[in-house]
Amino acid sequence: MNDQQLLRYSRQIMLEDFDYAGQQRLLDSKVLIVGLGGLGSPVAMYLAAAGVGELWLADFDTVELSNLQRQIAHGMSDIGRLKVISAAETIQAMNPDIRLELISEKLTTQLLIDAVGKVDLVVDASDNFSTRFEINHACVALKTPLVSGAAIRTEGQVIVFDATVESSPCYRCLYQESATEDSSLSCSESGVLSPLVGMVGSVQAMEAIKLLSKLGDTLSGKLLIVDAKTMEWRKLSVPRDADCPVCGDGARAQ
Repeated sequence: MNDQQLLRYSRQIMLEDFDYAGQQRLLDSKVLIVGLGGLGSPVAMYLAAAGVGELWLADFDTVELSNLQRQIAHGMSDIGRLKVISAAETIQAMNPDIRLELISEKLTTQLLIDAVGKVDLVVDASDNFSTRFEINHACVALKTPLVSGAAIRTEGQVIVFDATVESSPCYRCLYQESATEDSSLSCSESGVLSPLVGMVGSVQAMEAIKLLSKLGDTLSGKLLIVDAKTMEWRKLSVPRDADCPVCGDGARAQ
């Protein structure tokens, strides 16, 4: 680290359990963020501010006026532009030292596998089940830690799936692939309160930083749920399903 970096990250470096070594681990890390909307915006901004050295930003969507109520990486002048471009400019203005890789096309299976294979961690900030299952499958196959988050109406959740740990569950252990894209589970139909995605995205960013810097205990195999109306938080243990077709005993034996 140079003198400017030591000053920029000084408030983190002074943390006893984090120190210089933790900051250097962040600077040496690469993270893929899938989705630059309500969750991905705070995730990308906090990881960039904290000094994660390289961010891979993936989103094929463009900015719409209705996004601006909660997607804080974008502004009025970005309407109609690709979210990855808008988010990249926000990040570069915040911390120009961060290296960026932009994926502005829909993630095919092979493109996703290629991207996951080049990073140390994946943050799932997508908004649909099919993408989440695809991300999970790639992370299990390549043994890449995954931080998953979701938010709708006034409720949100975060969980870590760490495929480097044999006892860790995966997303498929928690949700069946028969889960449908019910319109009631979309923000456009059900709505979402603006600060909620910031809360969930911030927790995702924190879990990513903890995993990368080896700080504290993560939410690996633990589902953290928040109800913003009552501001109640619950944490549930999620066991690995031995019969899971993605990470179960049969799948691992293949």
